[in-house]
Parts: sequence; C-alpha cells; structure tokens
Amino acid sequence: MPPIIYLDNQATTRVDPRVVEAMLPVFDRSYANAGSVTHELGLAASDLVEESAESIATCLNARRSEIVFTSGATESNNLAIRGVCLRKRTSGHIITVETEHKAVLDPIAKLEKQGFRVTRLKVVPNGSDDAGLINLDELKNAIAEDTILVSVMVAHNEIGVIQPIREIADLCHECGVLLHTDATQAVGHLPVDVDELGVDLMSFSAHKFYGPKGIGGLYVRRTDRRVRLASQIDGGGQQENRRSGTLNVPGIVGMAAALNLCHAEIQEGTEDGRRRELRDRMYAGLKSRVGDLPLNGPSLTPPGLRLANNLNCQFPNIDGQSIMSGASEIAISSGSACTSADPEPSHVLAALKLSDDEIQSSLRISVGRFTTLDEIDSAVDLLVRSVESMRQYGADECLDS
Repeated sequence: MPPIIYLDNQATTRVDPRVVEAMLPVFDRSYANAGSVTHELGLAASDLVEESAESIATCLNARRSEIVFTSGATESNNLAIRGVCLRKRTSGHIITVETEHKAVLDPIAKLEKQGFRVTRLKVVPNGSDDAGLINLDELKNAIAEDTILVSVMVAHNEIGVIQPIREIADLCHECGVLLHTDATQAVGHLPVDVDELGVDLMSFSAHKFYGPKGIGGLYVRRTDRRVRLASQIDGGGQQENRRSGTLNVPGIVGMAAALNLCHAEIQEGTEDGRRRELRDRMYAGLKSRVGDLPLNGPSLTPPGLRLANNLNCQFPNIDGQSIMSGASEIAISSGSACTSADPEPSHVLAALKLSDDEIQSSLRISVGRFTTLDEIDSAVDLLVRSVESMRQYGADECLDS
C-alpha cells in the first residue's frame, strides 16, 4: 500500500517522535499511580505530573493550580459549561455561536432542555472576507442580567476563522459574565496567553498539536475572577475534586512535551509561515487547473483572520465525497457526512448560508508540521485527476440526483 498523504491535521495530528520518546519511560519505568504517594515510584509519577503541569501552565502563561487534566477537549468543554452553569443553579442564560463544535453545542442544548435559556449568535455569511466572525454588537445586545456564561471558540476547526477573543472577553467582563473558549485548534498553533486573551475557562487537547490522544486540559482562572465548578466526574477527589480519576501520567508527560515543542516553534515564528505557504500553494495549484474554487470562511489574506493550516473550499457541481474516493491516496475531510445513514449537511457551512449542494461539494484540507512541498504537489495532481475523471464521465451530475 503506498503511503497516504496526510492532509487532515485539524482532525488529529501525528504524534511527534520526540513526544513518543518522552513518554516511553513512563510506561515501563515511572509507571506507578501518581496518587500512590506512600512509595517512591508513586512519588516519582506525581513529580512527573507536577513538572508537566508547570510546563504546560508556563506555555499558556497560567498558574499550575489553574490546569485541570481531562481526557480531551470534549470533556473539558463539558466540565467548563456544565460545571459553571450547574453550580448552585437550575436556570439562567447562556450565549454561544451557531458554528461552535458539537462538543460545545450539545452540552448547551442539554442544559436548554433542563431549563436554561440559550442564545446562539449568527456569523458573517460566506462571500465576505470576514465570513465566520461574530458581530460584537450582537453579542453585547444579547447579554442579559441572567447571563451566566458565553462560549466562543478561538479558532475554527472547519473554516479556520479566528475570533477576536480579547474583545469578546472585555464585553463579557464589563457585564460580569464568564467567558469560556474552546481553544482546541489554537493551542500549539497560535500564541495563546490566557491573560492576554482574558478568558476565564479554556479547553485544549494534546492530539491537535502532535501529542497523544486521550489527554487534554481545562484552564480554570483562579485570580481576579476566580471560577468555581461543579464537578462532572466524582469518585476519588483527585485534582482538588474538580475532576476525579487516576491521572494519565504518560499522556500528561506527552502533552507537556508536545506543547513545549509547539511553543518553541511559535516563538521562532517560522512554522506559521511555512504552513501558510503550503496551504496557499495547494489552493493556487488547484485553482489554476480545476477552475473557480470558492472559499468557505474568511479570506486567506491578511494573516490573522484564518488559521495558516486551514483550507476549506468548494468544487462546484462535484460531490466532495466522490472527489475523495477518486483520490484515496490523500487523507482529507468532506464538508458533509456523506457516509452517514441519515446524512446531514455541516451545521457550520449551513450557518455560513451555503446551499446543500455547495456544502456537499466542499472539502477541508489542513496541513501540518510533517507536510512536505512534494506532498502538496502530489496531492494537487491526485485531486485534479479525480475531478477530471468525474467531469469526463459525468459524475458531477450526482449533485442533481
């Protein structure tokens, strides 16, 4: 089987070999339970956790006590949202955005069924350079006396749009409202300083920045606006009762190693430009040979409005799933759940006011640390071949069936 060209880095990333190297000793030498502090092996594991936590906190300009380890961003989002809203409350108002990840929208929808009131902000529709951004005036007008929490992600997993989190935080805090952000696509890729962002809670996950799966974190502010949570997992009192359960020491060590590597890259300032160059080369190569490919989300320029590794575009009148089938040597994502028994169009692209056909013709391509120039050129050739094949045999008519 030929090697796959991996261009689905917003879904998950390959674990960096240096991260694997850091984790291996924890499996066969420092393997004790970090809670078993009655013997030397347990104390050694506990020390590894503390060293890793301090390292992670430093990368985020947070304090060690503000980092809670979870199984990933989905759990972190649930802990943040439910933990704030259900602490001594049975009702109240929550504000979020139509385009948030389901790991934010679904727990909020569940709270809505339990009696909470929810406002879901709209975004700038497609076709504008700032497509996907929220309107800050609409956010300000939505905040009410009973608003408990606002949840807006930093950078988007499908369309790459980067929201003005600092300005959102200022609006929230003027009204005494807490701000949670899902920073899953931002941590490890953008400069993330919790004080500069002004957030009160922030979710992140190691497998999005070249670390292992099954480990994530939640930043919970403990200075100025001290945030208190109702725990969502009980059973041992670990992590000051904020999240019980045996700590995943190898995962924690791996996440710290991965974030340190990313933090160094961000400080050097070269990786972002390299990924942008690869992404733009991909888009230019496809457009020159396929024709018009409308972007989904904000403009690729100027920098700062869209993640450097993200490309989401339409192949007009051609089914995205069919394109992927014809270019199986590439790992990319479709804009719709074509393989589902009950397929639904992407709620994100629908919120951008795309038609079902436009959504179905969309593909997301995301480059990463290990993507090479040769892979980009080969991927362009493979995708063009797939598109031309469908055009030759009339497969583009599939959207009309």
